[in-house]
Amino acid sequence: MFVLGLTGGIGSGKTAASDFLATLGAAVIDADVIAHRLTGAGSPLLGVLQQVFGAWVLDAQGRYNRAAMRAYVFDKPAELDRLNAIMHPAIMHAISDELAVAVGEYAVLSVPLLFEGRHKSPSLLELCHHVLVIDVAVSTQLARATRRDGNDTAQIMNIINRQISRPDRLALAHAIGADVVNNDGDVPSLHQQLAKLHDKYQQLALKAQTSTTKTI
Repeated sequence: MFVLGLTGGIGSGKTAASDFLATLGAAVIDADVIAHRLTGAGSPLLGVLQQVFGAWVLDAQGRYNRAAMRAYVFDKPAELDRLNAIMHPAIMHAISDELAVAVGEYAVLSVPLLFEGRHKSPSLLELCHHVLVIDVAVSTQLARATRRDGNDTAQIMNIINRQISRPDRLALAHAIGADVVNNDGDVPSLHQQLAKLHDKYQQLALKAQTSTTKTI
């Protein structure tokens, strides 16, 4: 199946984009949703995290304390690498399983850190035939993410600064021939841009049925 990688910074509107493409017939696979499922209360992966990092990874209800983990690895690159070494293979395996049974005109693989993880082997970027970047100004990211998540501006800026910068994201998108949609406007504007690209992705999906060559 033709796989469209979907990425963008926090607050860019990736979910809004994938939800709309789903209404047009795409199968959506969300890496964040998969990560949440894999670390659900009582899951084997959560047990591994508890064994490796300690009981503090669980909250009072026995659920994965993501906020505590984010704070813990924020300034500890070695610990972040250790966390990723546990999470990445499990997420890759689950995504591959979902792609194998996905039903739709093409698959949208939504990965917030698609570009950031490009140096991993294997990387999620390697699963994608083409990439779509949802781009917004940093001011838009701050406004949307603070409103959505209830975090203050400083917390959101910390997250933004840990992600690939907007100029670097756009430069990489250009280098690999990715599509870029600006989402600083309203929802109808986003949908209009995506509807045009959907036609393109339908054609790419048809070509992918007869070729295994990726377009990036």
